[in-house]
Amino acid sequence: MEKWVVYAFLSMLFAGFTSVIAKMGLAGISGELGLTIRTLFVSLFVLGFAAAVIPSNDYSLLNRTNILWLGLSALTTTLSWIFYYKALKLGDVATVALIDKGSVVVAILLAWLLLKEVISLRILIGGALIVGGLLVMVKKP
Repeated sequence: MEKWVVYAFLSMLFAGFTSVIAKMGLAGISGELGLTIRTLFVSLFVLGFAAAVIPSNDYSLLNRTNILWLGLSALTTTLSWIFYYKALKLGDVATVALIDKGSVVVAILLAWLLLKEVISLRILIGGALIVGGLLVMVKKP
């Protein structure tokens, strides 16, 4: 198995824990306060990670384009997290997490439009299954 696949599965595993742990941490407080506290911790952990593993000469490779796109990514991440925590505070973890994972379909479409990535039959079927699962879980009995 390629290294990136292992990393992706580890990301999936930790993201699953994140949703449940976050819901527990929101008990008695607003989603906005919970998001703020969580983000402070994330910032500290990422800065510690960067200090430990990023070689100092890597910083010289940064250019304005990197900073622009990463800044825009940070903005969309912020908006995603704001709405995720609002939904998590009010809804069921499983349903909120699944709807959030619908972002895979958005990413597939944007990668096709903006990055000219190929949408194979396998990706098309996987995306359709995600949308189908989303519709099944969101529909109230």
